[in-house]
Amino acid sequence: MKYIKLYNGVEMPTLGYGVFLVSPDECERCVSDALEVGYRLIDTAQAYQNEEGVGNAWRKSGLKREDLFLVTKVWISNNGEEKAAKSIDESLRKLQTEYIDLLLIHQAYGDVFGTWRAMEKAYRSGKVRAIGVSNFQAGRFFDFAHYVEVKPMVNQLQCNTLIQQTGIEPIHAEFGTMVMAWGPLGGQGVDGIVKSETLTAIGAKYDKSAAQVALRWLTQRGIVAIPKSSHKERMAQNFDVFDFTLSDYDMAQIAQMNQHDTGTINFGDPLFVKYLIQNYG
Repeated sequence: MKYIKLYNGVEMPTLGYGVFLVSPDECERCVSDALEVGYRLIDTAQAYQNEEGVGNAWRKSGLKREDLFLVTKVWISNNGEEKAAKSIDESLRKLQTEYIDLLLIHQAYGDVFGTWRAMEKAYRSGKVRAIGVSNFQAGRFFDFAHYVEVKPMVNQLQCNTLIQQTGIEPIHAEFGTMVMAWGPLGGQGVDGIVKSETLTAIGAKYDKSAAQVALRWLTQRGIVAIPKSSHKERMAQNFDVFDFTLSDYDMAQIAQMNQHDTGTINFGDPLFVKYLIQNYG
């Protein structure tokens, strides 16, 4: 396993297992399979309603807590300093852990500054080892990061070979923020990665699949990827990406695949923001 180092010194695996849209009934099995394959980073969220499955799986795995990296996110309905603080304690209970390795704000709207104050307190008290945000696009990210005391260590974004998020890189660099990629193999309006002729041709040189090349491209850029699969065989294939290195020419070819850059969901769309606030705020 390869690791990246966050600016506070915490080391984070560059490849993890995501449980978005994994049902609560299936989550424990899926996470147990992922841990058996070798994954040590598990990404969940309050909104996924499967934190308990993650907690049950790692507790039954026999693994030491320090060998795991657990990620969860504060949902918009829990925004605000007091509500966020209570939700953090609830996430700790559901995950059956005394600390969360990385805690993120899930969406960029609502009382995110109040939420961040609660997260900063949790960070300083040892309940959380690192804090960051999710789905904060460039302008919103800069505005937020400029004013908070503890700068976001991670921004989780839709990022893959077709959505490369190159435009936000200078802003992240200004604050020392790393990228975590959701949808690393597609999904949410993205199709064609696993069937890409370019990725397939590159993979043939290394005896790897297009999906493995796509994941290697991310991790080689220092981006944390969290692919999801409910099939253990596919989990194992996604995990097997550290025994080869893409050449500069390969990386340049993949760079030309960029189609959307900032993602297929416009998180700044007033209708999207209205939907979030009216339904969850």
